Amino acid sequence: MEKNGVYLGPRLRRLRKDLGLTQAMMAADLEVSPSYVALMEGNQRPVTAEILLRLAKTYRIDVSALADDSMPELLERLQSTIRDPIFADIEMSPLEVGDVLSSFPGFAEALLRLYAAYKEEQLALADQMQAAMHGASYESGDPVAEVRRFLAARRNCFPGLDAAAEKLATLITETGGLSAHLMRRHNLRVRRLPPDIMSGSVRRLDRHRHEVLLDDCLDSASQNFQLAQQLAYIELDDDITALVQEGNLPTEGARRLAHRALAGYAAGAIVMPYKQFAKAVEVRRYDVEALARQFGTSFEQTAHRLTTLQKPGQERVPFFFIRVDPAGNVSKRLDSANFPFARHGGGCPRWSLHQVFLTPRKVVTQWLELPDGQRFFSIARTVSSGGGAFGVPNVNRAVALVCEASHADRLIYCQNGQIVAPTPIGITCRLCQRESCTSRSEPPIGRQILSDHYRRPDAPFAFSD
Repeated sequence: MEKNGVYLGPRLRRLRKDLGLTQAMMAADLEVSPSYVALMEGNQRPVTAEILLRLAKTYRIDVSALADDSMPELLERLQSTIRDPIFADIEMSPLEVGDVLSSFPGFAEALLRLYAAYKEEQLALADQMQAAMHGASYESGDPVAEVRRFLAARRNCFPGLDAAAEKLATLITETGGLSAHLMRRHNLRVRRLPPDIMSGSVRRLDRHRHEVLLDDCLDSASQNFQLAQQLAYIELDDDITALVQEGNLPTEGARRLAHRALAGYAAGAIVMPYKQFAKAVEVRRYDVEALARQFGTSFEQTAHRLTTLQKPGQERVPFFFIRVDPAGNVSKRLDSANFPFARHGGGCPRWSLHQVFLTPRKVVTQWLELPDGQRFFSIARTVSSGGGAFGVPNVNRAVALVCEASHADRLIYCQNGQIVAPTPIGITCRLCQRESCTSRSEPPIGRQILSDHYRRPDAPFAFSD
């Protein structure tokens, strides 16, 4: 009888409580003893086919109601939690994890909540440490952080602005290009002038002379982008202002930065219209260089645009984008899918993002694995701005696009869709619990550093369990 049964203890208990019954009352209805009901609820006895039929007949329920649709998701979350290196010294097989969830769902949920609170507290401590490094008002009054939150909350996607920019792009094509549109629609002539005359500006609107002035050292992709951004300020400013107001940003500096960011977004949407670009990325399999050639844009502009393709019903692969300088300073961080990197990511030296300066303009791919077992696929490359004439300084940076491993087979960079051995990385050293990392610069939050009187590990720090 037991061999043919299934263990449904917690779900049986939930059903009984939903019906407002005691164990004795359910036992009387099912014609079994109260102790047998208690054993079934405790997963000490299986629920047999006969008992299932009695349940269905007595309480007029569909036995499928005893199934829990959330179990697979909860099991995945629980297994991901147990994979955290902080539990590395505890041996627990996937089968045992599944047993805990099925037998003690309340305990499993409590563990998940506690772990989530622990991770959030780690992030909060990291925020405080970062604030201490940059001054007490760093996070609360930092306009860059405020705008990053504003963009991340909307997954860096603004469908209304995309639609308006797409209409504008059609008009621009019909009038013969950006310069022709500015002249015909706004009586503005485009002039290109040397850097010494531009006096530190790359673009300037001269209303008095009816001119848009550009630094003649800009390459064609940058010139087109600057003209598109100027058009966005002229023709789409009401749309942009409305979006900024909806964001309820707390400081004037943040509102100005958000306005600039959205004007840049609109410029990207003008030179790379949503429908046309979304179709091209599938045809080109997200080949950033090929897409840049097709749309006359730079590598960085194209990579940036890839993070915005989350329009409902027309979504593409969600990406995380980051830009760093050779010193590791993060100057841009965009997230379209709530990646773990979005708040503090980019500081792990094991990520190829920091090594691409050794191979300029070469795309470097890498499989990544976070401490909790999450896997991602990264492409990184150097980009440059400035230059264009002798004596004009060049600024070199590195950019990376990251997607979840499940999307990698859609990218041209993923050979045969196979996952090679991933590189274990952390979000930052302070939030990474890996004990054997030889690249670590700081110990993790909440771990006590051990003495090396008798043992010196190969990792920079030894810390307690």
